[in-house]
Amino acid sequence: MNILEKIIAYKKPLVTEKKVKEPVAALRESAYFNRKPFSLKQALADTDSSGIIAEFKRKSPSKPAINLGASVKEVTKGYQEGGAAALSILTDEHFFGGKIQDIVQVREQIDIPILRKDFIFDPYQVYEAKSIGADAILLIAEVLSKEKILELSSLAWQLRLEVLMEIHSAEQLSKISPFIDIIGVNNRNLKTFETSIQNSIELAPEIPNDVLRISESGIHSVQEIQSLQSVGYKGFLIGEQFMKTQDPANTCRNFIQEIKGLKSMQFSKKHP
Repeated sequence: MNILEKIIAYKKPLVTEKKVKEPVAALRESAYFNRKPFSLKQALADTDSSGIIAEFKRKSPSKPAINLGASVKEVTKGYQEGGAAALSILTDEHFFGGKIQDIVQVREQIDIPILRKDFIFDPYQVYEAKSIGADAILLIAEVLSKEKILELSSLAWQLRLEVLMEIHSAEQLSKISPFIDIIGVNNRNLKTFETSIQNSIELAPEIPNDVLRISESGIHSVQEIQSLQSVGYKGFLIGEQFMKTQDPANTCRNFIQEIKGLKSMQFSKKHP
């Protein structure tokens, strides 16, 4: 049993309990349930997009204390002001220190897409994502069957939520459904926890051309962004690289400015 399977096993009884405490009928009464979501896919595809999905997370199974005292309101507002194309917010509490309320707290001040980053395996969680103001959800192919991905992504489509399907290997691409908007390649090895963008580079030719692709985890430099862009990646999910610093928002802003600087330099060389 890998870490993802352990997390799912831990969360199943919690979701069952939630269904009783706050059924889907109650979720539908949320003020956010009927809002029109922002498009994560469009935010990444825009020609002037930074492509950065800036992530807010306090800890992880491999790093129990990344930034436990960070303010979700301050950091995410800073991410947006710094030029992030979208946000990723962890809502798993036990393993990542996140909360459902983190998205609720920032939704009113954010006008870029928010990805609810969690371990979704039950339709209830899709309704929950809609009710808290998320624009997109994550489905992890490693722990979901093809049938379950079809069920959950179809429901998300009905609720006007976009779907990011995360893969770790080429074999998992067989699980893609017609309702998947984005494919994300996770660069983390689930056995060693080591990360390498080489995983994204090697899998790039296997991903269908009609699906927008992003690279997740282990991205540390603008040069790595360039390498990933050269093989077709439009989005880059970065969390720990920003969150481990004293000022995540400023670190994100400086990183994006560096990306823009290199773009400008390349344009000047092509159009002297």
